[in-house]
Amino acid sequence: MFKYYGKYVPYLFLLPAAVILIIFFFIPFFQTVYLSFFDYSSSIYNPVAIGFDNYIKLLQSPVFYKVMWNTFLYLFIAVPILAIFPLFIAILINQKIRGVTLYKILIYLPVIVSIVVAAIAFKWLYADQGILNYLVTKSGFAPIGWLTSPKWALLSVVIVTIWKGIGYYMIIYLAALMSVPQELYEACDIDGASFLRKHLTVTIPHIMPTIALVTTISAISAMKVFAEIYVMTKGGPLNSSKTIVYYIYERAFENLDLGFASAMAVVLLIIVMIFSFINIFCFERKKYDL
Repeated sequence: MFKYYGKYVPYLFLLPAAVILIIFFFIPFFQTVYLSFFDYSSSIYNPVAIGFDNYIKLLQSPVFYKVMWNTFLYLFIAVPILAIFPLFIAILINQKIRGVTLYKILIYLPVIVSIVVAAIAFKWLYADQGILNYLVTKSGFAPIGWLTSPKWALLSVVIVTIWKGIGYYMIIYLAALMSVPQELYEACDIDGASFLRKHLTVTIPHIMPTIALVTTISAISAMKVFAEIYVMTKGGPLNSSKTIVYYIYERAFENLDLGFASAMAVVLLIIVMIFSFINIFCFERKKYDL
């Protein structure tokens, strides 16, 4: 009897994960799609079915294009740094140097700090009379409105995300570097390859799937950034730091326009899926035979 039912054992092990996915992903997803076809702006208790009007309204909204531009700008600034700089640090940390454990702890320390605590701390640093402006004025320059100027607000928030994520992605790269055969490095040393050439020809090709993973994770994280903006800028000034997730929150929980917010959430999911497919096509095409 066990032999007969043995073929169903793998599905039994997959069942807990499937239940979690159904409860926390698929049900909320389909409910969000359902809500996007209703108008809750007049009453959240008696919504009106309006079809695709929320999506049409979305495509006609200047604010939506502004927050999408901010979101992609956030992504294009943060992701390259978070994909490359932690790799550079991981390669340096992976060398035989004294005190390497201390360096790992110091670099990873921001990861365990709450994002709210980090955002509040940076908000103090960015204050008009904060430490950064004190250093700027002491250097002979005019104070900078880090969080009050449309020119600097988004970049100031991006810096917090980068500071918080470097240690996390460094640990991922360090784990990947352990799988690179040491014999290849020794062969490079025998051939007289430089430090840079050795890692360009050996390290990067071997950990390319990990680079793809880090790129995907950091891109998704950048597109759904919320806590930093909520604590530091509230999307201001003049919507200059407002991203798509914060705008969804604002329309859903401050304006109680659940239909419009749900439509934006569906659009965000589609964009994230497109980025994921692009990542698979560019980095892991051979793995999936695309």
